[in-house]
Amino acid sequence: MKNLIATILDYKIKFVDKAETVAMLHENIEFELPSAISLMSIVLDYLMKRVEKLGVIRPEKSNLFVALDEAFVNAVKHGNKFDVKKLVRIAAEVSRDEARFTIEDEGEGFDVQNIPDPLDPQNLFKTSGRGVLFIYNIMDEVKYNDRGNRLTMVKKSDERNTV
Repeated sequence: MKNLIATILDYKIKFVDKAETVAMLHENIEFELPSAISLMSIVLDYLMKRVEKLGVIRPEKSNLFVALDEAFVNAVKHGNKFDVKKLVRIAAEVSRDEARFTIEDEGEGFDVQNIPDPLDPQNLFKTSGRGVLFIYNIMDEVKYNDRGNRLTMVKKSDERNTV
């Protein structure tokens, strides 16, 4: 299944896009995936290619992949607790102005205000607990739903970030 998904997504990138129309595109992308970390790299790689193709960011100048990776891992690990019967939904809206990502799990959710401060001296040497901090520092907008199981993140285009 992993190879089939990769093949289909590669075909779209190679043959469907035309340079003259890319500037006018507004693309919606949706995935529903089982809670398996093994599928993450294919999907995140595809999303990064779409964002780059539509001119939102240049991956080598952005930590967008880190933010998406952290959000996906949190949904699988903390939200769905690695239960492959539970889905992670990823939606992306990509245009020349911005890339908007929504990642939702089927877990009980959490209160983002109750996350331990990763910069607190007692937490500095812990091996985890910095993902949400990374997301807030990388993305231009970050919002959790009230339940705490859906995260929406926005990254503005490189052109808008430099103005």
